[in-house]
Amino acid sequence: MISAALGRDLLDLLLPRACLGCGVRVPPEREPGLVCAACAATLREPPYPRCVRCDFPLGTGVRAEAACSECVRWPPSLSGARACSILRPPADALVHALKYDGWSGLAEVMGERMARLGVHPGVSRPFLVVPVPTTRARERGRGYNQARLLAEVVAEVTGQPVLDTLLRRPGGTTQVSLHPSQRLANVRRAFSVREDAKPRIQGACIVLVDDVLTTGATAGAAAETLASAGSGGVYLSAFTRAFPHMTESP
Repeated sequence: MISAALGRDLLDLLLPRACLGCGVRVPPEREPGLVCAACAATLREPPYPRCVRCDFPLGTGVRAEAACSECVRWPPSLSGARACSILRPPADALVHALKYDGWSGLAEVMGERMARLGVHPGVSRPFLVVPVPTTRARERGRGYNQARLLAEVVAEVTGQPVLDTLLRRPGGTTQVSLHPSQRLANVRRAFSVREDAKPRIQGACIVLVDDVLTTGATAGAAAETLASAGSGGVYLSAFTRAFPHMTESP
């Protein structure tokens, strides 16, 4: 009979573990994981100084309280946003692996990083953790909603409840290849609030959770829907953020 240790060694020989961020083989003697230490250390926050509302880098010599052109058109109901990394390697590879390649276990690594960094300075406790929903068709295709998996981890680490508050109406196209103006139109009236969730969100501070922040159109539409149903402040917590000069996002 093959021992468990020998079985693991044989499995590693036939199917060697590789980091999902860079593809480099992870030696079996190291602590097992989906992201190598080098990639974990390479994930970078947006540089300071940053907008106090949306955390967008303002550039050197600009006061943090200055108006930010990135969030000036966001609806007032979206009080703020924070992302714990910028959409550069390896963050882009991790998002792609979670979103499209079925690596649901990455949500633990990514969600913990989001929670440890802090959701947003304006967030008061207690708050509700609300995942940004996807359509039923996309969730069936992927087997899960990646934002829901991230939200579960953020809720566990912060000790706050997760609540499936929003529903996403069918139709609409993916946001990936759309121009910023098209993104806004694509998600307008895309969300509704579950009837059974309305009593719990009255006046509540809400932290939306999503994998990527690009223009804020999706979060803005979700925040407006929540505000119209009686919620308090709505903030977005995302794993990574795309910047205007970047032409692609997962």
